[in-house]
Amino acid sequence: MTAPEIEIQQEIERTREHLGETVEELAARADVRTRARAKAAEVRGKAAEAAGQLRQSRLVQGRLAQRRWPAAAAAAGAVVIGSILVRRRRRKG
Repeated sequence: MTAPEIEIQQEIERTREHLGETVEELAARADVRTRARAKAAEVRGKAAEAAGQLRQSRLVQGRLAQRRWPAAAAAAGAVVIGSILVRRRRRKG
């Protein structure tokens, strides 16, 4: 074989390899069922993560409300007692 023939043969081999890769890529794109399943799994994963984060934030908010409740009740009680004492003093005076 001459040098130009060898170069042509090498170019043909490179073209075949590239064509094979292109065909594989196209076949993967055409496999809609597999792509849909992969996308569904991705969406399920994101939804589960978001649900976990929401659940965690609700737990934290619930704990904060439980901590604040006694303080709020004590403050409301102090306001009620204070207003009763002020009314009594005004009536006496």
